[in-house]
Amino acid sequence: MMLKKLLLLFLLVLPTIVFAQTALTGNIFDNENRTNLLQGVAVKNLSNKSFVLTDKDGHFAIAAKVGDLISFGMAGFETDTVYLINLFPRNVYLRVQVTSLNAVNVTAAKISPYLNFKDPNAVAARGVDYSKDRGGLRLNLGYGKYRREQAKLQALIEDEKYQEEINKNFNAEYVKNLIKFEGEDLKNFIAMFRPTVEQVKADRPFNYSFYTVKAYHAWLKLPPSQRKLPPLVKKTN
Repeated sequence: MMLKKLLLLFLLVLPTIVFAQTALTGNIFDNENRTNLLQGVAVKNLSNKSFVLTDKDGHFAIAAKVGDLISFGMAGFETDTVYLINLFPRNVYLRVQVTSLNAVNVTAAKISPYLNFKDPNAVAARGVDYSKDRGGLRLNLGYGKYRREQAKLQALIEDEKYQEEINKNFNAEYVKNLIKFEGEDLKNFIAMFRPTVEQVKADRPFNYSFYTVKAYHAWLKLPPSQRKLPPLVKKTN
């Protein structure tokens, strides 16, 4: 009888364990107003083609594994893409997309009638590469795209390394020991004032102690209603 109970308990817990190991969860915020959770953000796993939208509380949960590429996008915001080196729950901050248009005076412009004329015999240009090892001439038909993709992947990996550094140096234990407060206030403080990758990269080596104390004073100046954030992970059925 005891063995049957243990087996039943294992079968009930197993789906939760499997989901936790094969899913990425978190919240998505407006980077300009970090208390503003974003609903309807498209979360895409570019590796396995999974797709979900954030709910009214800005929460998401998507099937994923270490090594996958995840993108976060929404109209009016810049798309963010991350390379997963772990499946820890995370906060994502999207920046507002800014489009700048320069005024152009066309009142005095003369437009050639041949401007849109296309040569029917024209062919697409192709890059070439001269190589002694290949007999002199070698077509280069996609190397530029490959290099751009590799550079983008390298940037994502570098970004994740900075995220790892921030996780190690700006966490609940570190903040609690430094400024002596805890509970919900501690969780909300960490979520609101977690340093960005851009901040850490711009000031090397980054002084986490100075930054944390400075952020704490900024937090104290906020009214109590603006110091609260919802929990990171929403319980799903």
